[in-house]
Amino acid sequence: MGAVELRFTPLTSHVRTARMVASTLARRSGLEAEALDEVRLAVGESCARAVAIHRSLGLIDPIVVVFDDGPVAFSVQVEDRGPADTPEPEPGLSLAVVTGLVDDVVIERGPSGHRVRMVWPSPHRAGSEVAAAGVVAPDVLPA
Repeated sequence: MGAVELRFTPLTSHVRTARMVASTLARRSGLEAEALDEVRLAVGESCARAVAIHRSLGLIDPIVVVFDDGPVAFSVQVEDRGPADTPEPEPGLSLAVVTGLVDDVVIERGPSGHRVRMVWPSPHRAGSEVAAAGVVAPDVLPA
């Protein structure tokens, strides 16, 4: 599938769309059924947080969500344009939910915005497609 980028105006009604896109792309990437709810909830929380930050600052810049279906993992990156010193809309709540749902999450704050990157391994791809691509999963050492 490759990378898919979704941009939306900071309206809460668009968060549902982002969740639906995330769920559909995660399913297409081969994630197991148990992970699909985690993807949907984590993306929803990250997008709702980004919308809240934009709205609190009066920003009209779009929220950017990048979905990437790599050879060994499905990743989602949610970006907002709030400065690094922007206070959390609900201190710690959204990020606590995300970190509770996703084992591999990186949260970055920079002068041009925040980035929440979430990664879910694709267990169905750990065999044939990865071997054909010559890629070694990060937690697997060559013999």
